[in-house]
Amino acid sequence: MKNNQKKAWLFLLPAIISVTIFSIWPIIRAFIISFQGGPLICLNFNGIENYKYIFADTDFWNSLTNTAIYAFMTVPIALAIALALAWFVFSKIRHQSFFEAMFFMPYVTSTIATGIVFRYIFNGKYGLLDFVLKMLHLPAPDWLDDPSMSLISLIIFGIWSSLAFNIVILIGALRNIDPNYYVLADMYGANESEKFWRITIPQLFPTLAFLLTVNLIGAFKVYTQVFALFNGSAGQGNSAITSVFYIYNKFQVANTPGVAMAATVCLFLFILFITCLQRKLMKRVNS
Repeated sequence: MKNNQKKAWLFLLPAIISVTIFSIWPIIRAFIISFQGGPLICLNFNGIENYKYIFADTDFWNSLTNTAIYAFMTVPIALAIALALAWFVFSKIRHQSFFEAMFFMPYVTSTIATGIVFRYIFNGKYGLLDFVLKMLHLPAPDWLDDPSMSLISLIIFGIWSSLAFNIVILIGALRNIDPNYYVLADMYGANESEKFWRITIPQLFPTLAFLLTVNLIGAFKVYTQVFALFNGSAGQGNSAITSVFYIYNKFQVANTPGVAMAATVCLFLFILFITCLQRKLMKRVNS
């Protein structure tokens, strides 16, 4: 109703102001600073020099490559494991609420705390993982100090840390599936595999699309896991450096906010492109 538009805008005004101040303005400000040089208290316009710098910086390209590898490895593997665990708990376990609480505990636990635990697990001298591998007479690599293993260790940690949220959301989505679908499937003699692929997966598709989008965006912004796992660094020789870690170093350590904001703008555009591409693909699959 036109008579209620003014009242509606009045109620929306606090939210609009908050989104503008804390979301839209920082994006605009970052774009402006990306064309400026010098320290944060004395910025001056320098054109596209910051973009020239990051495009010629091997650390920037390594961080972008590591971030892409991390995202495209962690997200699908974590979703597949979470789906399998959620389906198992939903279909085979009676006391589901207990297991939901157990699965959700890592999500509410500090990433720094879990990173410290994983740092001890991955330790090459007294780590639990290498101890188990040696007992099984398998190669026990140096997960944290070997540059070739740093990204793999980060991916393993990322998969584990993203399972909790995915499992709880998927269990909730499984509960919302109409049980009559399975009753009809049993009447027509469908087996468990057919019910899973022909009923469960199509019904979970909107939830999977949501989780895929959220997890991809979160994976491209990974920073805390790197900081926690490698004790404030990005692995030996920056072997596990990610885009956000690169931005942090340029802004906080090197005191070059213009370079950091230029990398931020590039990361923003990259995430926007991947997200739009992913949504188009999901729409085609859904149709």
